[in-house]
Amino acid sequence: MDFILGPLYNLFGWLTRIFYDFFGNYGVAIIVLTVVIRGLLIPLNVRSQKSMIKMQAMQGKTMELQRKYGDNKEKYNEELMKMQKENGVGGLSGCLLPIIQLFLIWPMFRIVSAPLIYLSGVASEKIQAMIELGQNMGILGNGVTDKVHIGLISALDTHSEFFNSCIEKGYIALGQMIDLHFLGMDLTKTPAFNPVTIFSDPKTYIPLFLIPIIVLVLNVLSMQMTKFLKPGYKEEKEARERAKKNAAMSGQVTQDSTETTMKIMNWMMPAIMLFTTFTMPAAMGLYWIVSSIMGILTQILVYYMFTKPYQIKKAEVELKKENAFKHKKTEESVDLPEIGKKTGKKNRKKFNDTEE
Repeated sequence: MDFILGPLYNLFGWLTRIFYDFFGNYGVAIIVLTVVIRGLLIPLNVRSQKSMIKMQAMQGKTMELQRKYGDNKEKYNEELMKMQKENGVGGLSGCLLPIIQLFLIWPMFRIVSAPLIYLSGVASEKIQAMIELGQNMGILGNGVTDKVHIGLISALDTHSEFFNSCIEKGYIALGQMIDLHFLGMDLTKTPAFNPVTIFSDPKTYIPLFLIPIIVLVLNVLSMQMTKFLKPGYKEEKEARERAKKNAAMSGQVTQDSTETTMKIMNWMMPAIMLFTTFTMPAAMGLYWIVSSIMGILTQILVYYMFTKPYQIKKAEVELKKENAFKHKKTEESVDLPEIGKKTGKKNRKKFNDTEE
């Protein structure tokens, strides 16, 4: 994994260091890096939204497949994938964005858990030497490694004798130590949910506890907005309600495999994010918060750019069809009396001829 993602680690670290040097703040550097990453994912958001619009446009054909194959889900999914392929709709297009976001967790974790390597540029061998020195001095435990050395940073900050020894031995230079605080919070600390830990140092852990809560709220909000702003949400909701009331429709396929996968992913992501914020440095939680805000803003942008115009156009087409149907019915109702009069005249003539 390190061999494959190593260049990505270095890229993220290099960008974070540039932003840190420019803004002079570690938290701001994480925020700007997150904005850049999410900005690069906007085209994928647009593509995903276009794919959903195409799938909505094929809803009539999809419902026809549902009626045709009924409980035969295997055949239904096979024909659905075939139809999507013919119309240029990727079955995994809606899942690709959450997968990429999940994939980006690991490089971000490496950056925030090993800042001396990726931000300060300290060699891995020197970090390992400092860890061994700290363990010999009884300052560090065996859980600290060169890949996750948050404990080493804390020891350098709080033990002056250890810090001076590392400088004297040439393991680290004074200029390589950077400030990893943001709004008074130490972003190298891990948020705690244990009340004993929180109240042992409330000044440190109460602000950090708010980070996972904000992460959870924002991601649930993002999940709900994804559901409400997607094309055809109202139609799908009405169709499900009709299906519940109609027993004959209860056995039909109500959602395809892509929708099921998206539903699972949407509920998994907030749970994963909540877990990571309680097990990783607070900088990871800050990344999740900014990422969620960017995601919500992107959803609103894409909705007004693509989804809403599509819905307006669809409503106009349906209105034209409805008006055309009413016009046709009106013409038929006008023509019927005339036909009746002509038919009546013919019948009376036949009756008179018969009497004569």
